[in-house]
Amino acid sequence: MADDLAAVPATAIRSASPLSAADAARTMPRLVVEDVSPRVDGGAFAVRRVVGETVVVEATVFTDGHEQLAAELLWRAIDEEEWRRVPMAALPTDRWTASLTLERLGRHEFVVEGWLDLWGGFRRDFAKKRDAGVAQPVDAMEGRGLVAAAADAAPGEIGARLSAWQRRLEAAPDDTALLLDDDLAAAMALADARPFALRSEPQLLDAERIAARFSSWYELFPRSITDDPARHGTFDDVIGRLPQIRDMGFDTLYFPPIHPIGETNRKGPNNTLTPGPGDPGSPYAIGSADGGHDAVHPELGGFDSFARLVEAARGHGLEIALDFAIQCSPDHPWLTEHPGWFAWRPDGSMKYAENPPKKYQDIVNVDFYGPDAVPGLWTALRDVILLWIDKGVTTFRVDNPHTKPLPFWEWMIADVRAKHPEAIFLAEAFTRPTMMYRLAKAGFSQSYTYFTWRDTKAELQEYITELTTEAPREFYRPHFFVNTPDINPVYLQTSGRPGFRIRAVLAATLSGLFGVYSGFELCEADPVPGKEEYNDSEKYIVKPRDWNAPGNIIQDIAMLNRLRRRYPALQTHLNTRFFVAGDDNIIWYGKPDPDGKGMICVMVNMDPHQGHECVFQVPLWEFGMGDDGDIAVEDLAEGYRFRWYGKEQSIRIEPDQPYRIWRLTAEHEA
Repeated sequence: MADDLAAVPATAIRSASPLSAADAARTMPRLVVEDVSPRVDGGAFAVRRVVGETVVVEATVFTDGHEQLAAELLWRAIDEEEWRRVPMAALPTDRWTASLTLERLGRHEFVVEGWLDLWGGFRRDFAKKRDAGVAQPVDAMEGRGLVAAAADAAPGEIGARLSAWQRRLEAAPDDTALLLDDDLAAAMALADARPFALRSEPQLLDAERIAARFSSWYELFPRSITDDPARHGTFDDVIGRLPQIRDMGFDTLYFPPIHPIGETNRKGPNNTLTPGPGDPGSPYAIGSADGGHDAVHPELGGFDSFARLVEAARGHGLEIALDFAIQCSPDHPWLTEHPGWFAWRPDGSMKYAENPPKKYQDIVNVDFYGPDAVPGLWTALRDVILLWIDKGVTTFRVDNPHTKPLPFWEWMIADVRAKHPEAIFLAEAFTRPTMMYRLAKAGFSQSYTYFTWRDTKAELQEYITELTTEAPREFYRPHFFVNTPDINPVYLQTSGRPGFRIRAVLAATLSGLFGVYSGFELCEADPVPGKEEYNDSEKYIVKPRDWNAPGNIIQDIAMLNRLRRRYPALQTHLNTRFFVAGDDNIIWYGKPDPDGKGMICVMVNMDPHQGHECVFQVPLWEFGMGDDGDIAVEDLAEGYRFRWYGKEQSIRIEPDQPYRIWRLTAEHEA
């Protein structure tokens, strides 16, 4: 079997004497099993999928001559001993394919095994000879010999079954049909010794829950759920806000850090260094005399209040996601309890955090390779996650993971998910693509993206094409947040209400993961002049809002989330296909239903200031139709139906209604 075969390096053969080199070469694999897909870095990292999803596996399997081959897909959960198996089907050009369906959470692995199919090769050739009238008695004798050898070698019931076939064949040596009998073929397959068998290297496969691929996030600061900026909001106040968040269609409610906030170098409004006595400070300055990452900011309420919120959220179909920010205020208990977890200056002071030109005087960073950091700091951070999982939180947005060591993430996420495979980690890393992709390989379920800065049709099409057709498709799940407390995009600063509707529909229909930071639905965009930051940023103040303020886009968001839940085509980015629209401001794309019965098609005027018109192509070819075909169309936003006749149509889209969402079906009734 494949596990017993040892591959001999070519360098060893070249350096050996002629006779010993030939002997060494004889032990090398005769088959080739290569180009297995899906695959990530040769199997070093896991392919990412969700439970219930079917994974199509392909591989190239071939050998010398005209021998017939067989191939099999084997897979198992990482904690299982036995492999599950399914035969692979041959495709052109030596490709083989089979599928597996993921039935449980957690890490899995799969391999492809190929071998010489001696009986299959005999049947193929014997049938050709018989049909051509050139089969000889010795050909049938060869087949009977294969059956006899298999009967002798096979154990138990299979051996007995083949022995019975051996007797039948010997009793009727001229009955060529017996050698081609399907029942005999099935018995020979069960007894197959699989000569020259070879397995591919294992490919890891992570099966996560559906929320890792499809979810709608709403971010808010609990302290701002109040009607008075002088009164700090609480978890109980957030409970009162849950019905409105649910009605907008969100399923994940995400909080920035909820831990005690330090006093040293506390920030005032708009990031000033001169806070007033009542200023709440930045929640990212974690830690005070009240505790650190394992504690709750006292003004939000205690753990009992948090438990009430988690339970109430579940009742509304929402789960709570927390921010995991690995940073400390100068007042964090760890600085005195574990000074070896930090890098100190020669004068005994601590350097505050920087990301030039930004300065964070209220924050200091841990040192992952400090004198006492391993394993103490690493396990303490892991235990923070485990504590909050015990409190009912299984989804974590991780702040700036690209500034922490990759080995830590690979160890920590694997360790947590081995105990809690339902855990989801979102990487907030706006950095180089290489690092963003490596974080996903290291275990992050989802990732923030460059969507926030892809404002033109060409930019978006290029970016989505990269994510759907290149290597990242197997491991990188893009989360399209339209804004964040740190990012007030220039596009939104200058676009008015139409721009917010444009960005909402693009994010909600291009990716299965869609998120907004509160205030987006109210079209908040007042910037710090010349910066992508919010004026009067909520990071430094308590900010009450009128959630029904005129000009809001709540109805748009609710409609988009309703469509996302109803139509599986909108629950992934991987099925996005761009079509021709003859104006650089109008983007036009489709997302086929998984069952192939229909397609969600979206058209957006990306210019929030003026209308544009174009001739566009209806994707009739996707339904097997010619250019003169006709197709049923349902407008999902407006609720009416019509038909398109022919491949080319024209449209004008104005900023006051900047998008269209249609469902196309080939049936005469949409």
